[in-house]
Amino acid sequence: MAEKKSTVTPWEVSGDVDYEKLIKKFGIRKLDENMLKEIEKYTGDLHFMLRRKVFFASRDLKWLLDKYKKKEKFFIYTGRGPSGPLHIGHLGAWIFTKWLQDKFDVELWFQFTDDEKFLFKDKSYEEIQKWTYENMLDVIALGFDPKKTHFLVDTKHANLMYPEAIKIAKKINFSTIKAVFGLTDQANIGQIFYTSMQAVPAILPSVLAKKNK
Repeated sequence: MAEKKSTVTPWEVSGDVDYEKLIKKFGIRKLDENMLKEIEKYTGDLHFMLRRKVFFASRDLKWLLDKYKKKEKFFIYTGRGPSGPLHIGHLGAWIFTKWLQDKFDVELWFQFTDDEKFLFKDKSYEEIQKWTYENMLDVIALGFDPKKTHFLVDTKHANLMYPEAIKIAKKINFSTIKAVFGLTDQANIGQIFYTSMQAVPAILPSVLAKKNK
């Protein structure tokens, strides 16, 4: 039987997915036993999603753990594209995120990409804002540390995010975005630029702290 061509984008996974090829394509590294033991050394136990290999690869985790060993701080960044109600499939990564926040006692930056859902979905701006608010309440209910958790809504915090987004955008060409996000020439220009806004939380805490310029 012929192998089905696989598609892996932020919005679609289909076909026969070869995880070994994906690991190589995206330049990531499998979580081996040594790395898991290193995590357990700092956390006291391993989250069941690590034990069961729900999360099985990473990028620069060894580098991060080496920095943490030297008492350097790090932060966590995750998010939600608010276009409808949450279901159990959304919660897995956030449950793991909360475990990381609790175990490493770190700040969390949680991004709500309302711009993404407006640009990609056939929904009104007002509907997306409604779901942004509803999804925020659901995320709060997960019990993240309120003193160490920051919410970013792309359209509401554009004055903070946009200056960094254009710096990111200047260094990335459209062909890279097409390859990573699976966009085509039919994509509207908002879909193309949105990817720079999505990347901002990865650097924003360092920018605000005036570090790693």
